[in-house]
Amino acid sequence: MLARALVVIPTFNEAGNVLPLMRAILAVDAKLDVLVVDDASPDGTGDLVERERSREPRVSLLRRAGKLGLGTAYLAGFRWGLDHGHGHILTMDCDWSHHPRYLPALLAAVENFDMVIGSRYVPGGGIVNWPRHRRALSALANFYARVLLRLPTHDCTSGFRVYSRQVLETVDPFAIRSSGYSFLEEMAWRVARCGFRIGEVPIVYEQRTLGISKIDSSEIYLAAWRVLALALRPPPSHRKRGS
Repeated sequence: MLARALVVIPTFNEAGNVLPLMRAILAVDAKLDVLVVDDASPDGTGDLVERERSREPRVSLLRRAGKLGLGTAYLAGFRWGLDHGHGHILTMDCDWSHHPRYLPALLAAVENFDMVIGSRYVPGGGIVNWPRHRRALSALANFYARVLLRLPTHDCTSGFRVYSRQVLETVDPFAIRSSGYSFLEEMAWRVARCGFRIGEVPIVYEQRTLGISKIDSSEIYLAAWRVLALALRPPPSHRKRGS
């Protein structure tokens, strides 16, 4: 990792997870910073981060007025990271389903790729503690997106990612209006269409043990409509500089 990198963590009611997760992330590499994008969590998540921020200069907090959605939280994090000069921007969940132990492998992979995905669907990856129907639905959604959008990735819906600064400055993520899984699928699609190199690092996704999941299976069905719309009426693409 040649430049400072920012880890963006969207939160809503993650008081039981946020502090230990941030501390584990910061322990991975001295060049990692953390930005928590908190959607006015009533459980005090933002207040905990605010107190931690007063002690740890590598922690920042972006408070939002309400629950505005995962896609807009990512976009807010992208803008913050670009404005503050970070060379890479990572996204991950706050519930420990994306474990910090995989960060060194993701950061090593950015030497060879423009975007890196922590993938459940490459050799060495997997899922634990998911019911069989959810595994099947997730696998089908990823196959569907990969085929319709002609993506070179196996895990199109993983939010555990690293983006280079050049990717975010080229693909215009701020034009994306969708959220959740469909935001992640469209981001992968835009990156691929612009000719960037996408890599995947195996991770084992672990179902949360604290708090309540904010994503349900209905989001996969909504994402399917967005994928179909992209395949039928794609917006114009921008090629990366030098291509």
